[in-house]
Amino acid sequence: MSDRLIRGTAADGGIRVVGAITTRLTEEARIRHKLSYVATAALGRTMSSGLLLASSMKKEAARVNIRVKGNGPLGGILVDAGVNGTVRGYVNNPQVELPPNERGKLDVGAAVGKTGFLYVVRDLGYGYPYSSTVELISGEIGEDVANYLVTSEQTPSALLVGVFVSAEGVIASGGLLLQVMPKAARDEALVATLESRVGQLSGFTPLLRSGKTLPDIMTELLGDLNLVILPEIQMLRFDCRCSMKRVLGALKMLGEAELKDMIEKDNGAEATCEFCGEVYQASEAQLSQLIEDLRASSSN
Repeated sequence: MSDRLIRGTAADGGIRVVGAITTRLTEEARIRHKLSYVATAALGRTMSSGLLLASSMKKEAARVNIRVKGNGPLGGILVDAGVNGTVRGYVNNPQVELPPNERGKLDVGAAVGKTGFLYVVRDLGYGYPYSSTVELISGEIGEDVANYLVTSEQTPSALLVGVFVSAEGVIASGGLLLQVMPKAARDEALVATLESRVGQLSGFTPLLRSGKTLPDIMTELLGDLNLVILPEIQMLRFDCRCSMKRVLGALKMLGEAELKDMIEKDNGAEATCEFCGEVYQASEAQLSQLIEDLRASSSN
């Protein structure tokens, strides 16, 4: 099944639910960054979280950045997700591997670290971006992002994200976000019901691997609460905005002396995009042109 995101409401608009399948884009990230099993799970969970957070934004250019900085060996995670369904990201130490935790699952919490911070920046597509920082509570990503929603946005939320990866690659990846809207937040019975049902789930990827679709999962959770699944299906993909033009722009900022040094020592320059792993080669002629451009702008 292709990567996709769907939205719905329940309890007469009192509950917002969003589900995403991110299997293919997580597999692309795994290949691009040569990720270990646990790094794949950590980045996949964070990319799913970013897409789910971005789903509530309105402007076409709106984006969400999530940065996770814990005291674990992964060193950090950075994800950039757009309301248009695109996402990219990387981890600082992609080949870190750890033994499974006591439940026999990939130990994302230990890899990320339980001490540290989660940073979220919402670029609404206009005005100044909104940023917030919360402390990590588990390093498992889903719990940490849900804690951000409750702490910083005062929205009672449950977030299930998961990645199942084997020797063949990513088999299942995705997430589910449930939020109690302000008008229903005072309904303690509704909040308790939702918490109970989410708590009974063993995870998100087991549901996908059992053959359940996003509508199936939503119906199982909220079908008796006047669930309405919106007809729009949004396709998701791993997408990076890097280009040779951007690379040359960045090299130009180094200045004439540095560019001359690159020409003399390396006959060119090589740059790798952290977000997608794409490698760009700038030739001696291209660097020389940058020097000419700098001189021309200086004389003007």
